[in-house]
Amino acid sequence: MGHGLSANTTGNSTIESNSNEHYLGLVNFGNTCYCNSVLQALYFCKPFREHVLNYRLSQKNKKENLLTCLADLFHMIINGKRRTGALQPKKFINKLRKENSTFDNDMQQDAHEFLNHLLNTCGDILIAEKKEDKDKTENRRNKSNNVLPYNGDGSYNRINPTLNSNDLLNGTSSLTDETWIHELFQGTLVSTTKCLNCETVNSKDENFLDLSIDVEENTSITTCLRVFSNTETLAGESKYFCETCSSKQEATKRMRIKKLPRILALHLKRFKYVEVFKQYKKLSYRVVFPFELRLLNTSEDCTNNDRIYDLVSLVVHCGIGPNRGHYIAVVKRDGSWLVFDDETVDRLDPANFEEFYGVSHDLGRQSETSYILFYESRDVFVES
Repeated sequence: MGHGLSANTTGNSTIESNSNEHYLGLVNFGNTCYCNSVLQALYFCKPFREHVLNYRLSQKNKKENLLTCLADLFHMIINGKRRTGALQPKKFINKLRKENSTFDNDMQQDAHEFLNHLLNTCGDILIAEKKEDKDKTENRRNKSNNVLPYNGDGSYNRINPTLNSNDLLNGTSSLTDETWIHELFQGTLVSTTKCLNCETVNSKDENFLDLSIDVEENTSITTCLRVFSNTETLAGESKYFCETCSSKQEATKRMRIKKLPRILALHLKRFKYVEVFKQYKKLSYRVVFPFELRLLNTSEDCTNNDRIYDLVSLVVHCGIGPNRGHYIAVVKRDGSWLVFDDETVDRLDPANFEEFYGVSHDLGRQSETSYILFYESRDVFVES
């Protein structure tokens, strides 16, 4: 690799630290670097890690699922006797492959697709468990309400259950979809469309767990985010159907961020379908990303637009294309940057950090480029 690391393929880390942190690599089970890199990047997002470990404590004797397997893996890392070396995430990989045929092979997979699947699956598991707990509570309440007190004269006194305000609110409302996955990663986009004929403005909210942005040559994350929120004109075949005009009209459209997440996962769209080649090609463009980020493409009604983020980890794609290459994770811990390359863990020479920005030009050039960036808000915390 070209990131300035010492050659170390034994699974033994050369990391030395006075902290209690454990730096364990993950064994590759046949092109599972896409999975290993994302898991390492998420593990070093401390609020996510703590929620996963807390879940393990509260969900003993639960049926095995992808989240329980993830929690067991994190538990093995943080409670292992060794602070360095490598673990085999075999249980997690087996569960992943069993539940999703996309990952049930030895082919290279897309790290962003895996991240999306992992967050959504964990969110669905938590929602299902909340519903199950709610149903159990309601069943117990119903059973208790059906018990009729004996009056002593051979009759029973029927009691009509009383409803308080919480019962009315909770009982008649649908189950909330908010879980700690959503509390950490979910943000909200607002899409605003204005008809250029009648000037009617329509707005639509859309939630996201990670934000995908286009990349251009020799640019920066800040510029990419600004372009993401540029005003777009809908004309020609792309005209907007205006409900007020009852016909297709020219319009303007703009996408901005209405609610900022606590952990911002930024996906750089580095794989583009090139018609002349009839396949996807990697965009190795140089995209500079800051260690400290503040989002400026927010809407006027954004309530937390002053939120400041710090870069805590990133997933890097090494290679020339989506089907040929390798993924590694780069994380920040104890003031240093570390590289997790499957079984191997080592410090990153700060002089080589800029290599992850990309190259100045050329679609098919061999490169090590940032692919997913994880930014953590400074006001993030985990409720005990």
